[in-house]
Amino acid sequence: MATLLRGEIRAVLQPAGNSQYQGAYCPPGVPFKEVRRGPFDGKTDIAVRVGIDGEVPKLMTFSGGQVVYEYDGRDKQGRAVYRYAPKLSSSHRDVMNGVAEVYAEHALNKAKEGR
Repeated sequence: MATLLRGEIRAVLQPAGNSQYQGAYCPPGVPFKEVRRGPFDGKTDIAVRVGIDGEVPKLMTFSGGQVVYEYDGRDKQGRAVYRYAPKLSSSHRDVMNGVAEVYAEHALNKAKEGR
């Protein structure tokens, strides 16, 4: 676990909620549930600094700003919860196209086995 400095609280990264993934890009053949998944979901060794107004940052970015997580309140342990924000993540379309390729390859292999 990360050591907390003065003014910091623990944070956790979670899959996108309804408000984050509504209207996000999803290629044909890919279940919409895949849109919710962020590359850093489940990460708990993160700390965020509370501002002088008592608020945490609204957005958290990774990979040079290509992956964005959006603040979504606190959990029962008092951690700041950040949810994957596919509509704000510039890498989302490329990742989803890669997921579509995997789904298409799987469908092709399944079809070949069925012959």
